[in-house]
Amino acid sequence: MSKYTSFPEPMEDQNPFQDPAVTQHSSNTGYATLDLYNPFDNTTGPQHEATSPSAPPSVPAQTPPSRTTPTEPRNYGSYNSQTAVNATTAELLRKQEELEKKARELERRERELESHSLGPGASRQNNWPPLPSFCPVGPCFYQDINVEITQRFQRTVTIMYYFWMFGTCTLLFNLISSLAMFCVDSTGGVGLGLAILWALLFTPCSFVCWYRPVYKAFRSDSSFNFFAFFFIFFAQVVVYVIMTIGIPGWGFSGWIVSLAALKTSVPVGAIMMMNAILFTAQTAMGVVMLKRIHSLYRQTDASFQKAQAEFATGVMANQAVRQAATTAAASAAQGAFTAPR
Repeated sequence: MSKYTSFPEPMEDQNPFQDPAVTQHSSNTGYATLDLYNPFDNTTGPQHEATSPSAPPSVPAQTPPSRTTPTEPRNYGSYNSQTAVNATTAELLRKQEELEKKARELERRERELESHSLGPGASRQNNWPPLPSFCPVGPCFYQDINVEITQRFQRTVTIMYYFWMFGTCTLLFNLISSLAMFCVDSTGGVGLGLAILWALLFTPCSFVCWYRPVYKAFRSDSSFNFFAFFFIFFAQVVVYVIMTIGIPGWGFSGWIVSLAALKTSVPVGAIMMMNAILFTAQTAMGVVMLKRIHSLYRQTDASFQKAQAEFATGVMANQAVRQAATTAAASAAQGAFTAPR
């Protein structure tokens, strides 16, 4: 049994604390270790102070970035960022214009729906010219610029209405100056008669022939009314030029007649010269408004083809025209059947 209880011969002891990696950190190196520190030992002896690790290098304090107050101007960066901001602003303005255009279009459609809601047989009551109730003749037209005209064209139509009133007042003043000239020179009776004729003729005809077409053109975007206005108003501007010249015997107190009247009577000549100035302003304003309306016409969808289509539709929709066409066709058919063979 001894062979089982026998132990091998002890080998050389290996002390793990004798390892060179451990012995170089022994107590004589000045490090404080737990085996050298006895908290219950009151004896004074060599005290080993633990060496404090070296303080890290001082780092300069960094101040947080300041925030801009609402009153301080913001720095939007470089030129590229400013360009991007400008592009965004332009895009917003473009979208705003599109929204305003859509709002105006919706407003126009709403007015059309309101007008159609009156029914096919119903219509608005005429309100122009504004005549008193005791007058035996009632108003002939319905006119409301704020209701029937799109907001974009309301200013233009209003100017044309005031321009028609200005032309009427100029013709009345021409009648007064011609009457004054007749009082000084009795041989000017022809001019006075023509002045009365022009005042009675041009006042209603100008309203019906060129103001109403431009009113209806902007009200319903009618190409036919646009072309009718351009044709008639151009002829009206030519008449304005003749009024401004003042050909003797034509009933217009223009520049030629007014300068000749100064030799007969200075006060009458001064009155007629004022009339010539009004005719000149009327001609200039007519040319300006003709060009302005033409530029607005080019911005719309009106065209000559649409004008032709509207004219054909309007002619065929007229009851009198359809009745005349039916009568002519029936007469032609009857004549064809009753003709001798």
